[in-house]
Amino acid sequence: MKLHLIDTGTFKLDGGAMFGVVPKILWQKLIPPDADNRIELAMRCLLIETKNKLILIDTGIGNKNKNQFIKYFSPKNTHYLLDNLKLKGFSTTDITDVILTHLHFDHAGGAVSLNKENALIPTFPKATYWSNSVHWESAIHPNIKEAPSFIKDNFIPFQETGQLKFIPFSDSEYQFIPGLKIRFLHGHTTGMMLPVINTDNQTFIYCADLIPTIHHLSLSYIIAYDIQPLQTIKERNEIIEEAIINNYVLILEHDLDHACIKLTKNESGKVQAIPYNLKI
Repeated sequence: MKLHLIDTGTFKLDGGAMFGVVPKILWQKLIPPDADNRIELAMRCLLIETKNKLILIDTGIGNKNKNQFIKYFSPKNTHYLLDNLKLKGFSTTDITDVILTHLHFDHAGGAVSLNKENALIPTFPKATYWSNSVHWESAIHPNIKEAPSFIKDNFIPFQETGQLKFIPFSDSEYQFIPGLKIRFLHGHTTGMMLPVINTDNQTFIYCADLIPTIHHLSLSYIIAYDIQPLQTIKERNEIIEEAIINNYVLILEHDLDHACIKLTKNESGKVQAIPYNLKI
């Protein structure tokens, strides 16, 4: 099993929303905002290469966005998804599976593209797209808090082509293939899926929006988009403690500067991150 990090560009979100109730005077020292109070975030996907599968975890924001959307979120280099797949030696037709951790637009936007006739089509024509029934229901019938994050053009097209399948929802981890399990969380959004990858000598967790950046290792920084903040705190703390005990590598989807980290605690018990170089 080989792991490839796939850069799909950047976008901007309100800094206050990303750091929650913590005052700006504190969080702006971590990621300086622009004049509109927005911070720039990465969109880092993961490609899992096995003997007979090529599994893409998340797809970035995509490049079919309209002018008003672009004004709000300033996506850049969204063509990187396809370009960087090509640099790895793969095409859109090589992808066998797309696992979407959740269907918010910055994770699922690249799953669907516009063709030459300006029609919406699945970006990966031969892939099976994976969600789960609990999360799918929340995306199809969103609550008022999440409705702006679920853009149906990002996921209805691959349902209509028959490429959508559901991973069986479970209170425990689901074995997707040997070496890849799926863990279900509910703090950020109902049924968010965290891939847990076991190679010969290392376990990796793709953290999605549970720990979007290295700064969110702090339990004080709970993003405003989370539907159950206290559940996020519980889930994040569990992953952090588990990662420390078991020497896991955490893959951060939205951190511009830190792709992979391991965790330790200093003498005072504070969690510290150690950069990890994912060798391809």
